[in-house]
Amino acid sequence: MATTTFLSNATVNLTQGMTTYDLSDQVQSVTLTVGNDALEATSMGDTGRKFVAGLQAVEVTMTLYLSYGSTEVEDALQASVGKSSTLIISPSGTTESATNPEYTITNAYLENFTPINSTFGELATVDVTFTGGTFARDIV
Repeated sequence: MATTTFLSNATVNLTQGMTTYDLSDQVQSVTLTVGNDALEATSMGDTGRKFVAGLQAVEVTMTLYLSYGSTEVEDALQASVGKSSTLIISPSGTTESATNPEYTITNAYLENFTPINSTFGELATVDVTFTGGTFARDIV
């Protein structure tokens, strides 16, 4: 049985309008979930439910260290609230390959975020979720 070990070091770039933000140095965790909506295709003669693929379904959740200023986390998220954004995410580094696929998510929507999340003596973080849009996987 083949076994590999993978050390996470994801890269995350967010484009909003004409500005691209490299959030890689502020991301504590990122999860990308991709798939398709399940559309029921069961007919009267079937003995069990059947489904077919519908529209692409995408969700990106991130925990980021809050930082303020031009091109920092708060600036990037504030610019993205209520708008469509493009996210480019790779598991490790920016050179895509079969062992480091790059996912481009276009028209991802950020409904809201918490610009201030402070607890005395702790690093400030923010959890955000981008939903919707379409994804493309690139390995070259």
